[in-house]
Amino acid sequence: MQMIKKTKKKKAKKKIFLESLLVFFIAISPFLYKGYEYLPYNSNGDLTFFGFTLGSNGFSDAKTYVWFLTTKIVPLYLMIFWFLTSRDWWYHIIIIPIAMYAFQLFEVLYDSDDVVDTDNIWWLIPICMITIPFVYFIRVKLYDKHVHGIDLEAIDAELEELKAKGFDSKDNFDIKKKSEENQQDDISTISEDINEKLSTGNLENIFKNVQNRIQGWLQLKS
Repeated sequence: MQMIKKTKKKKAKKKIFLESLLVFFIAISPFLYKGYEYLPYNSNGDLTFFGFTLGSNGFSDAKTYVWFLTTKIVPLYLMIFWFLTSRDWWYHIIIIPIAMYAFQLFEVLYDSDDVVDTDNIWWLIPICMITIPFVYFIRVKLYDKHVHGIDLEAIDAELEELKAKGFDSKDNFDIKKKSEENQQDDISTISEDINEKLSTGNLENIFKNVQNRIQGWLQLKS
């Protein structure tokens, strides 16, 4: 029992520590974004920091270069934090902006030409081709389950249970068909009720009743 409590305490401490780091880096993100203005630059425009010298790398000076890096690094790690902590069904789509900032950062650090933010959009196409259909597939399953009331996994589980009890495939097919028909009947019944309530005859009767009440009320007033 004590070992279980110690394990839970260690996990809780680790979780709180990691979440504290996330909160810290999110809180200082505006200062990191503007920190390039307060770094020590020498007369040549290079950055000298703890004995390390950073040149312009094709930019007009090191200050512009550091500014460009911060515009990629800060949104990149914020997107990564969002991806790691999100509990929404669509969180996989965050991979696309993460990849975009990562490719832009890679291009400015390792590309030999003097042009940035150009062809890296084409590097995103394979990621988009994988991520977008995957997220859309999840969306379709959720829509079918929570809007249409069609839970295919529950139906398949029920069929497997019936199969284990000795039902053959034809019986399974009939049961599945009946289940789907019942769900469609429920949806159709709701649709018919709405159509009946909003039919032209009902609306006309409602308007006539309101008109008669108003006329009666005006006669009483006069």
